[in-house]
Amino acid sequence: YTVNLLISIQNYLDLTSPLHTAVFACLTMAFYATVHMGELTTKTLLSFDPLSHIKPSDVCVECDCQGNTVTNFHLPKSKSAPNGEDINWARQVGPLDPHTTFENHLEIHLPPCNGPLFAYRKGRGHKALTKGKFLSVLVSALKVSGRPSMQGHGIRISSTLEYLLRNIPFDIIKVKGRWASNTFLVYLHHHTQILAPYMQAQPSLHESFLRLTLPPVR
Repeated sequence: YTVNLLISIQNYLDLTSPLHTAVFACLTMAFYATVHMGELTTKTLLSFDPLSHIKPSDVCVECDCQGNTVTNFHLPKSKSAPNGEDINWARQVGPLDPHTTFENHLEIHLPPCNGPLFAYRKGRGHKALTKGKFLSVLVSALKVSGRPSMQGHGIRISSTLEYLLRNIPFDIIKVKGRWASNTFLVYLHHHTQILAPYMQAQPSLHESFLRLTLPPVR
């Protein structure tokens, strides 16, 4: 999943469809928040649990002392954090801006405050966006575009690569992606572009890379 691929998927979605609107908002959020798809969707239509799943009431906007804002989402519970943890994204430039797609989702669907975050309108009520339904819409869009199907977990991996290609320090990416180990560093072997800035005559980048690759001094 690259930015260009996500834009291609958008072109093959019907954004007048309630389901497709919710799927696209969920897709852009998953990509820029670097999350597991199961953290934004439910397993089944009836498996939503407000004590475990993310809800509209779990959303807030935070701002640092320099005026940088991020939209923060609190996960009540996750595999790695039974007591909950936060995920977030910042506004982006272009058609994949998660703020725009999320605001559009809220305006169209008005999901219940304490219901599934990506509930979409169906008849006179709402339906929870399940992981299966989300993936089926993506598979259909990829098929129509002439591209092969891709796994849902690839979104989190691709998000990590996207931020690394923006020269964001490895330790920051580890925190943002909530990686429990340095497993994500394996992706460096496949993307020379990620390493390129660290091979230039820029001491600050060299120091960042050395902290990640050299053993501590004893």
